[in-house]
Amino acid sequence: MNKYSKRREALLYHAKPTPGKIQVVPTKKYATQRDLSLAYSPGVAEPCLEIAKDVNNVYKYTAKGNLVAVISNGTAVLGLGDIGPEASKPVMEGKALLFKIFAGIDVFDIEVGTKDVDAFIETVKNIAPTFGGINLEDIKAPESFEIERRLVEELNIPVMHDDQHGTAIISSAALLNALELAKKKTTEVKIVVSGAGSAALACANLYILLGVKPENIIMFDKDGVLSSERTDLSDLQKRYAHGKSGTTLAQALVGADVFLGLSAGNIMSAEMLLGMAKNPIVFAMANPVPEIDYDLAVATRKDIIMATGRSDHPNQVNNVLGFPYIFRGALDVRATKINEEMKMAAVHALAELAKEPVPEQVNIAYGETRLNFGKEYIIPKPFDPRLITQVAPAVARAAMNSGVALQPITDWDKYEEELLERLGSDNKMVRLLTNRAKTEPKRVVFAEADHLDVLKAAQIVYEEGIAHPILLGNKELILELKEEIGFDADVPIFDPKTKEEDNRRLNYANHYWKSRQRRGISLLDAQKWMRERNYFAAMMVNEGDADAMVSGYSRSYPTTVKPLMQLIGKAPGITLIATANMMMTNRGPMFLSDTAINPNPTADELAKIALMTAKMTRMFGMEPVIAMVSFSNFGSSSNESANKVREAVAYLHNYYPDLIVDGEIQSDFALNPEMLKAKFPFSKLAGKKVNTLIFPNLESANITYKLLKELYKVDSVGPIMLGMEKAVHIFQLGASVEEMVNMVAVAVVDAQEKEKRKKMSAK
Repeated sequence: MNKYSKRREALLYHAKPTPGKIQVVPTKKYATQRDLSLAYSPGVAEPCLEIAKDVNNVYKYTAKGNLVAVISNGTAVLGLGDIGPEASKPVMEGKALLFKIFAGIDVFDIEVGTKDVDAFIETVKNIAPTFGGINLEDIKAPESFEIERRLVEELNIPVMHDDQHGTAIISSAALLNALELAKKKTTEVKIVVSGAGSAALACANLYILLGVKPENIIMFDKDGVLSSERTDLSDLQKRYAHGKSGTTLAQALVGADVFLGLSAGNIMSAEMLLGMAKNPIVFAMANPVPEIDYDLAVATRKDIIMATGRSDHPNQVNNVLGFPYIFRGALDVRATKINEEMKMAAVHALAELAKEPVPEQVNIAYGETRLNFGKEYIIPKPFDPRLITQVAPAVARAAMNSGVALQPITDWDKYEEELLERLGSDNKMVRLLTNRAKTEPKRVVFAEADHLDVLKAAQIVYEEGIAHPILLGNKELILELKEEIGFDADVPIFDPKTKEEDNRRLNYANHYWKSRQRRGISLLDAQKWMRERNYFAAMMVNEGDADAMVSGYSRSYPTTVKPLMQLIGKAPGITLIATANMMMTNRGPMFLSDTAINPNPTADELAKIALMTAKMTRMFGMEPVIAMVSFSNFGSSSNESANKVREAVAYLHNYYPDLIVDGEIQSDFALNPEMLKAKFPFSKLAGKKVNTLIFPNLESANITYKLLKELYKVDSVGPIMLGMEKAVHIFQLGASVEEMVNMVAVAVVDAQEKEKRKKMSAK
C-alpha cells in the first residue's frame, strides 16, 4: 500500500462509522419508566445518600471501582513529540481500548490543556473522585516524574505513568530470565543503557531493585555518556552519571553483559556487539527500527539473548503484558497506590509465567510446535490468556501484603473465575487466528477479485502478511480497482476467459476430465466449466498452483458450493460435508454447526457433524465442550427431532467417551451452567462452560447465527467448511471486508493444518 492509501485507511478507521474508538454503554435495564425512575430521579437519591454517609459506598453503587482515567497533555506522544492535547486523543482512546479488551477495565480518556506542572496536577486531583485509578500517558520528562510523584503522594487511588513503569516492568521480567539463561548474577552484571528518558530511567531504577549495582549501569543520551562533569543532567539522571567523560557507546560496550536500548534505530553495530561479554543480553527496543537489526544481531553472535519492541521477532517487550493486569489487580483490592512491591510482583509473575508449559492455544497462535523457556522465549506472549490470572492476582496479593489494599480478596479461586469471565467479550480468537496465519502465509485464490470489497480484502491480507493473494476476474477492471485503492503490489492476476489462459484452462480441463471421465463428465463439459472462476480456482488448488481459495461474495451459497463439491470433494475418510460459524459472543467464542449445508441431518450425520466441529474447535486451540441442542431436555419429548439428537449423543458417549458432549438439551440450560448443574447434575456438561452448539437441523442453526449477528452485532467467522479435502471456503453473500479477511485467515490456517497432516501421513 502506498503512503497515501495507508494514511487514508488510518483516517477512515478512526472516522467511520462513528468517530473515535470507544463509547459509553449502559449496564442496567432502561426499557420502562420504572427502570428510568430507578436510574435517575427519584430512585437515584438512595445510593447518593448511602455514599454521603460513607464515601466508600461509591465503590458499591457506581462504576468507580472499574473506571480508569488515561490522562495526557500531549507533550510526548508516541514518536510524534509535543503535538498537543487534542492531537493526542486518538492515542489515549487507543490505550482505553487496550485496557478494555485485555482486562475488562472501563476508561475515560482525559486530555488536559496545560503544560504547567502545578496546573496539571491540580486538574487531575480535582477529577480524581470519578475514577478508581489514573494512568498517566505521553507526558514529557522531566515533568512526568514530578507529576507522577506528587499524584502518588496526594491521591488515595492507584496512579502510574505507563511510559515509564510499563516498559520497566516487562523488561525487568525479561532481564531476570535472560540472566538465568546466561548464568549471570544481577549483582555482577555490567549494563549499558542507550537513552536517558523516562522509560530508560524507570528501567534502571527497577533493575537496581532486582539487585543490579547502580555503579554498574553506564547510561547515554543524545549528547553522550552521563558523567559527573556534565551540568545539563536532571536530578534523576545524576544517579547514573557514572560514565567517564568522552566515553563512546562502542567503548562502554566492551565487556558489557547487557545492552538496553530505548533510543534510536541502528546505533549499535555488529562490531559493538562482538565486543560484549559472553552470552550478551541485548534489549533493542527502539520502534519501529531497533538499535541493532535482529537478523544482524543473531547472525553476529550465536550466544546472544535478544528482545525487541517488535512483534515479528521473539521476545517482544510490549507494555500490554503489564498495565492492563497491574491496574486490574490494583482495582480489585481497591489499592490506594501502585507501589514498588506491586511492580515487582508483576515482574516476577511475568518471569515465572514464561517458565510454565504454554497452552496449546498460544502455540497455535504463534505457529509453534511447542514454545519452551529459552533464548527465544524469555517473556510471555501478548496473546497468552493466562496473563490476567497470573499477573493481576500477584499484584493484588502484593497490594494486600504491603498494606495498601482497602478491600482484600479472600476467595482466590472465585477471583480467578471472575478474571476469566472478563476475557469473554473481545475478539482475541480473531487475533489469534490472524497471528497464526501470518506465521506461514499461503497462496489464496480470490475468485471474485474484480469486486471492490473483495479486492480490498485481498489488499489487507497481502499487506498484513496473512496470505499471498491470487486474483481472478476481469484483469483490466482489477487493475483499475487496484489503482483506485492504492493496491500497488505486484500480485498474480488471472482471467479464465481470456486467450492468455488458454493453455492453463485446457490443462485444468483435461486433468479434471481424466479424473471424472467414468463418472459422466465429458471433455467438452470440463472445458466449458473451466471458463468459470470457481471451477478454475478450484483446479488451481487441486493442481497445486494455489494452497486455498475463497469465493461466494457475489453468488449464493449453493451456487458456490457446487463446483467445490464436484472438483475438490471430501477429505479421506469423510462421508459428510458440513459448515460451522465461530461467533464472538460476550461469553467468548462459540462454535455453531451445521449452519449452511445439511437441511435435516440424521442421528448418524449429527454425530459426524459434532466430531468435525470438535476437530475444528481444537484447531483454534480450544477444547470443545459440546451441547447437542433441541427443544427437549434429556428425554422430555419423544418427538422425532429430539430422538435423533438423543441417538447421536448416545453414539458419541459410546464410541468417544472422552469427548465432552451431551444432550438433547435446551439452549438456555446449555448456556447457563448454574441452572444446568441444579437441574441436571448428571450431565457431562454440568460445571462446564459450553463453547460448541450442534443444532438438529439447518433451519435452526442458520436462523440462530444470523439472529446473533444482526440483533446483537456479534462478529461471525464463517460458515467454515468442514470435511473438504482442500482448504476451500465460502464467503457469506455480500460479506464485509473484515469478514472476508477473517475467512482468508481461516483458509490459511486450514491449509497449514492440511499440509501438516499430509506430511505426517507420509512418514
